[in-house]
Amino acid sequence: MAVDLTDDNNMTTTLLLSVLIGVIAGLRSMTAPAAVSWAARAGWLNLTATGLAFLGSAITPWILTALALGELVADQLPTTPSRKAPVGFGARIVTGAIAGAVGAVIGTLGGHALRARLAAGFGRDRPAALIEDAVAIGGALLILTALP
Repeated sequence: MAVDLTDDNNMTTTLLLSVLIGVIAGLRSMTAPAAVSWAARAGWLNLTATGLAFLGSAITPWILTALALGELVADQLPTTPSRKAPVGFGARIVTGAIAGAVGAVIGTLGGHALRARLAAGFGRDRPAALIEDAVAIGGALLILTALP
């Protein structure tokens, strides 16, 4: 059953899930829009009467997924700048705006702090980055399956 964003009975749940998917955008900026696009395409999220209806088109989820996969690879590169650098932070806020700007800020700053702690514990960044990838992808899937 698709979420009807015009139904007031689902508003609280929808707002909470929006903040949570925004947190995912803070972890990985392209994972959130890709997940939302797949939810719209699968009919779990009704965006047809909104300016975001394009997210449910046949090609959009594939494009956003390719971008999300590219981001997962780029994040592993030693030359990738901090998510808190203006361009990365701005990208997360913009992509998270579709799904919760507040959550995107929480995900950006909280994700950075958690990853830094994990990396310090491991003595290197790669395991922490892979854990963050898993949290972003798994979290997005859990959030979308919780749609009312």
